[in-house]
Amino acid sequence: MSKRNVVHVEIPAADPNKAGQFYRELFGWKIMPMPEMNYVMWEAADSSGGGFPQISEESPAGRVTVYIDSDDVDADLEKVKMLGGKVLNEKTEIPGMGWFGIFQDPDGNILAVYQSMKR
Repeated sequence: MSKRNVVHVEIPAADPNKAGQFYRELFGWKIMPMPEMNYVMWEAADSSGGGFPQISEESPAGRVTVYIDSDDVDADLEKVKMLGGKVLNEKTEIPGMGWFGIFQDPDGNILAVYQSMKR
């Protein structure tokens, strides 16, 4: 069973590479560009991490998305609905890594659940 830890944090950026440079200089984070996805991953010294997606309609500036560990994305998204939240993105595969789903809580906050393939 997952511990429901925060497993990924996305910070939208107009230029993911420049954002990576900024946070590497500011916090010393390890930066890993993924040019095929126009995405840059980051990792802090404690192994926590996330990424910088390109600013878009789905990832607007100012909307940092926190991903919470899940054992079953589908079940969590169903529970979101039962508890009065709204599913914004159904379960989606990240090839070779896992699955995620994005939801909005009853107060309008947007979060996500993530299930790793490596369990």
